[in-house]
Amino acid sequence: MYKMAGKIRGFYHAYVGQEAIAAGCMTATNQEDPFITGYRDHGLALAKGVSPNAGMAELYGKATGVSKGKGGSMHFFSKEHYFYGGHGIVGAQIGTGAGLAFAEQYRGSKNVVVCFFGDGAARQGMLHEVFNLAMLWKLPVIFVCENNNYAMGTSVERTSNVIDIYKLADGYEMPADKLDGMSPEAVHEGIARAAKRAREGDGPTLIEMKTYRYKGHSVSDPQKYRSKDEVEEYKDQDPITKVSKTIIENNYATAAELKAIDDKIAVIVDASVKFAEESPWPDDSELLKDVYIDSSYPFIVD
Repeated sequence: MYKMAGKIRGFYHAYVGQEAIAAGCMTATNQEDPFITGYRDHGLALAKGVSPNAGMAELYGKATGVSKGKGGSMHFFSKEHYFYGGHGIVGAQIGTGAGLAFAEQYRGSKNVVVCFFGDGAARQGMLHEVFNLAMLWKLPVIFVCENNNYAMGTSVERTSNVIDIYKLADGYEMPADKLDGMSPEAVHEGIARAAKRAREGDGPTLIEMKTYRYKGHSVSDPQKYRSKDEVEEYKDQDPITKVSKTIIENNYATAAELKAIDDKIAVIVDASVKFAEESPWPDDSELLKDVYIDSSYPFIVD
C-alpha cells in the first residue's frame, strides 16, 4: 500500500469508482476516436494507451511525463493516443470537444469525439451554446456526463432544479440517455449506439453516466459533505468487483488468474513510481516551449 508522501504537487483528482466508464467507452469506439475530458483525466488517459510511466512522471512534474512535466495531474495530453486533455477550467473541454468534432467532420473522417464532463460542468453556459451548434451542424460528438453526484462538495440537488442531467438535451432535440456508469456492459452498449448514430451523420448524443467517486473531489478533500455510510453503500456497486464476479461466474477466468492480473498491475505501478522518481526535472529552457510561439508565425497564407 502507498502512503501520502507529498511527492505529487498540486491537486490530484482520483478516478477510483468510475473505471467502468473508461472501459465501456474504449470497447465501443475506435482508437482513432478522440477523447477529451476535464481534470479527472488519469483513468481515461490510461485507457487510451498513455503509458503508466509517462502518466506517473507527469504527476511528479518530470520531463519524461506525458505533457513533459508542464501539465501535472490536470493536464494529460497525447496526440499520439488521440487524447486531448485533461482541462483544468470547468467545462472548457465541452467547447473544445465540439471543435474537435467539427474538425473531424470537415476532414470527412468517420471518427467520433467522446467529450467527458462532470455534473458540475453541466451548469456552465458553455454547454448550452455548444449543444445548440452541435445539433445545428450535426457534429459527430458524444457528450458524456460522468455524474458522480457532487460538483466538488456540492450535490446535484443543490445546484439545479433539473437533477436528471440527460434531460438538458431536450431543449435542443438532441438524443439522450441515462446509463448505469458502474456497469461497463451498459456503458459499452450506450456508447456503441451513439457512435453508430454519429458515424452515420446523424449528429450528437448526450449520455448521463450515473457513477460515484470513492475518493474526495481531490485527495486532499476532507469529504464533510457526505457520510462514510454513503460511500460504503456505493462500494457495493464497485465496477471492478462486479466485473470480477461476472468473469468468474461465466468461467471466463479463475480467481487465481484474476489475482495474477492484480499482481502484474502492482508490478507495473511500482515500476512507474521508480521511473518517475529517477526521471529528470524539465530544463529551464523548456519553460516557454509548447506554450508560446513566435508572433511572426504566418497563420494566414494567401
